[in-house]
Formats: sequence, structure tokens, C-alpha cells
Amino acid sequence: MSCSCTTSTNTQSELHASILQKINNHPCYSQDAHQHYARIHVAVAPACNIQCNYCNRKYDCSNESRPGVTSYKLKPEEAVKKVLHVGGLIQQLSVVGIAGPGDGLANPKQTFETFALLKKYAPDIKLCLSTNGLMIHKHIDEIAKYTIEHVTVTLNTVDESGEIGSKIYPWVFYEHKKHRGLEGAKLLLEKQLLGIKMLVERGILVKVNAVLIPGINDAHLPLVAKKVKELGVFIFNVMPLISKPEFGTKFGLDGVPSANHKQLMRAQEACDVNVKMMRHCRQCRADAVGLLGEDRSDEFFKESFADKSFEELSHHYNLNGRMKTHENIETWRRALRAANGKVLQEEALDKNALSSTGKTKLVAVTTRGNGLINDHFGSAKEFLIYEAGDKGIKFIMHRKVEKSYCMGKEGCDGTYPIDEIKTALMDCDLLLTQKIGECPQKELQSIHVACDESYADEPIEISVLKGVKKHFFAA
Repeated sequence: MSCSCTTSTNTQSELHASILQKINNHPCYSQDAHQHYARIHVAVAPACNIQCNYCNRKYDCSNESRPGVTSYKLKPEEAVKKVLHVGGLIQQLSVVGIAGPGDGLANPKQTFETFALLKKYAPDIKLCLSTNGLMIHKHIDEIAKYTIEHVTVTLNTVDESGEIGSKIYPWVFYEHKKHRGLEGAKLLLEKQLLGIKMLVERGILVKVNAVLIPGINDAHLPLVAKKVKELGVFIFNVMPLISKPEFGTKFGLDGVPSANHKQLMRAQEACDVNVKMMRHCRQCRADAVGLLGEDRSDEFFKESFADKSFEELSHHYNLNGRMKTHENIETWRRALRAANGKVLQEEALDKNALSSTGKTKLVAVTTRGNGLINDHFGSAKEFLIYEAGDKGIKFIMHRKVEKSYCMGKEGCDGTYPIDEIKTALMDCDLLLTQKIGECPQKELQSIHVACDESYADEPIEISVLKGVKKHFFAA
């Protein structure tokens, strides 16, 4: 038998197919999957081994949607019971993740006990772990043992001097000691890079998150993107800093501003040349439930599942029913792909790939999922943003607003919060929505956003291309 350093075409195809299988129904690792499949985070990891200036772990908090926040903590058995309870009700649930409210690997007993029980009682579900990366090297064998195929590592800097990291991390707790300042930052980076390397060598898909912190690491992020590509990371996600004084974080109290849409777009564009980018992240709570564009965590309390037996919950989970639901989702996705064609150009690096004129437009879309334009403007609390020309389109980001235009009878106080929406859509050229009233249409037209409801309930991608051609590239 001869040995070769080159990889055969067949091996490359097999590798590609194996990766596609891993991400196909994972809403975080696949942009397409996030409109069809749901995730659940179980809050079994309260402790953390580093302090981040953008983080404040808050409990019993239902009014904040950001990492580190949860309404209640769970023991491993309670967490698995919750997954079975939710998985029976939300059958498109495909992923369970441990993402806090602290760090999963700072709570290894709870984390791996949870994963062990999940493999036993929910064998169809994908297992995910989010971590700051400090302790991956200590637990790599356990990660592999429990077939945790997706690990997210937060890596905000690759500055070996520790200067940038010391502005983000006041301390790092390792080997029974708090390491502060430059020492802590350099130690953390060393372990993060080692951990990522070990994960990739084991064939585990790695997503790297980086928090975009204005004035601290924003100009540095392309170097992070370059490094993670060298390490073999699957996907890179730039998350905007969420920083308000009422959140109680160090950055918020010190007046470090949240990152805005323009800053995020610039950072994504600067990093896109180096690595595959994730653009659909929702910066989920530690107890998030549902599709990425929704959070149903407040629907599921301990009282609804904690006292039930595993036998009862396993029956409720209905593995056969879930498999049928997932088969139906895949049938629908195939139909959507056929309807949309190949208009989506995820790898497009310049406007010429999308437009014959070199000029593109930004299109906002309202959706409740399933790949359709199926949400009224009045109820929309987020917008999907696409860049489009007459040749193709590219997904750019989602943009949230705190209040929808129409808050319903219970929430209506006689005002309509159009100003926040206009700010969110200020740079857009076209809005595609299921339905929009005359008044909000006029408001959006005042900032030069055309509105079109003629593509209601149609597939998003092909409709974005058709809409742009209709409004801006007509002969």
C-alpha cells in the first residue's frame, strides 16, 4: 500500500458530504436550516472561569434576550426532561446546546452528565457546546466520547501581546489561581488556540464567535478571521456588542457603546475574505427555545416537566413522530430549493458577482420562518437583510427592533414605534412583506424604502431577486 500526501477527489467528496450531513438540520451552522429547525439551550452551567467585561450572568430574567441570561438553572436530569418535554411539543427541534449561563467546561460534571443522559433518551438530537475555550484541552476526550460534533468557541482576539485581551478580560481563573491583565489574556489565548486545534484534529466542527467591541477589537477582527481559517474552523461569527447600562456589564456601565448595524456590516465584509461567515446569529439566551428568530423560553417552566418520569416523557417525545416531522421538513426544503433556484450566492465577495452593473440594493424581508415572506410588517420584530443585484443575492444579516409597529390590543398605547424601524431600515432600498398599511408605507417611503407586498407567502430568495429586478433593474 502506498501513502500519499494528496487527498483524492473521492475523499474530498466524502468529507464534504459528511460535513453537510452534520450541518443540514443545525440552525446555527447552516443559514438555510435556521428557518426550519429549532434549538434549545439548557442552563446547567452556572459557573464561569473567566470574567468578560461584556457579560453579566442574570437569573430569573425574562425581559432580556442576550447570552448569559436565564430564567432558572437546571440540574442535568431536569435539563434532559425539559428537552424531552419541549421536543415532543416542538417536533422540529433538532439541536440541544449548553451555552451557560456560565461556561460549560467550567461545570464539567453537570455538562457531561447532561450529554450522557441526552444520548440515552434523545438519540436523534444533535449535541452542542459553547465555551470560552480555556478548558477544551482538559476535556477533549469527553467531548469526543459523547459525540459532541459542534463546539462554539468565543475568541475575541489573537493578539499575542495580551493588550487587547486585557481590555476585555479582567481575570482568568486557571489551575486554582486568578491570572489578571496581560498574563491572564495571554494564558487564555494560548489555551483557546490549543483547544481549537485539538477539536479540528478530532473532526469536530468548530464555530468561532467574536464579539465586536467598538474601539477595542473592531479593527483587529480580520486577523482573528485569518487565524481561525488557518486553524480549520468551519464558520466565523461576528456578534455585535450588546451594551446598555441597565444590563449591568462593565462595558455598559463604562459607556462603551453597543455595536450598530453599520459597524457589524463593515466587520463582516472585512472578515469575509478570510473565512466562511455566519450572518444569522441571534445571540441567544442561555435558556433559548424555538427557531432562531423566536424565543419561547417563557413557555416552559420546571413545573411542566420536572415531576414527570423519563418513561412518560420519552413517550411524549415521540421519536417516530419527530422523524416523520423532519422528513416533511426536508421535503419542503427540497421544494423551496427548486423554487428558488441558484439565486443565492453565499460566497460572492464583490458586487459584480451579484450585479451586471456592479451596483446592488439592500432588501429587507419579514418572515416567520419556513423560507417564506409570511409575516405582516405590523407584527415584525426582525428583518432579514439581503444584498441583491440582477444576477443574484446574498444574505447579509438580520436586524431586530425592540417593538413591532403594531403591538396588538393588549400592548397598544396609541403610539406606533416607527422611528426605531426606520433607523433599522435606513440604508435599505426595498421591503418585501406579507402585508403593510398605507401609513407605515408612507413613513418608509420618506426614507426612500420602497414597499412591496405582491410576493406575500412566496419563497424568499427568488422573490428578493424578482423584487430587485422589478423595482431597480427593469428594462
